[in-house]
Amino acid sequence: MSDALIIWFCGMSGAGKTSIANHLEKELNAEKVSTYIIDGDEIRNSIHKNLSFTEDDIKENNKLIAELCIKNKKLFDVIMVPIISPFEESRVLARKMIGSKFNLIFLKTSIDELINRDTKGLYKSAIDGNINNLIGFSESNPFEVPKNPDLIIDTENECLEKSAHRLLKFIKQKS
Repeated sequence: MSDALIIWFCGMSGAGKTSIANHLEKELNAEKVSTYIIDGDEIRNSIHKNLSFTEDDIKENNKLIAELCIKNKKLFDVIMVPIISPFEESRVLARKMIGSKFNLIFLKTSIDELINRDTKGLYKSAIDGNINNLIGFSESNPFEVPKNPDLIIDTENECLEKSAHRLLKFIKQKS
């Protein structure tokens, strides 16, 4: 088996990263494509729970997730990484570490739409002052829009199925 295609999603909380990855996993598995999802939330709640949301810890978390991709790249056809990944430096490092199989997918959504969705209640908590460092919302913790993503998915103006279909087409072209 050759190295897995790495689909590194990035986008703010609520942009649809995990939803698209889960939807896509079902489609790929139905086509006998082996997949592995390294979900940012699950990683933070298990093996990286010692890391906070400071810039240094976020960068360390991203680096450790890139290392997980490398460790598992021979075991799967496609590895999907739904993770906020807010810093350009981290995304560039992940691409450098992983190599030519790395694909950066930017899930673009306006802050107004994210506040409207607020799937985890994080934006309400930030607005209420209970969270003061929400990535991309708080001035102290910016989200840097990717400079050179391999694919942009506008989840504000595109339904889940269409977004997953576009990404599936992208993966087939890369395979």
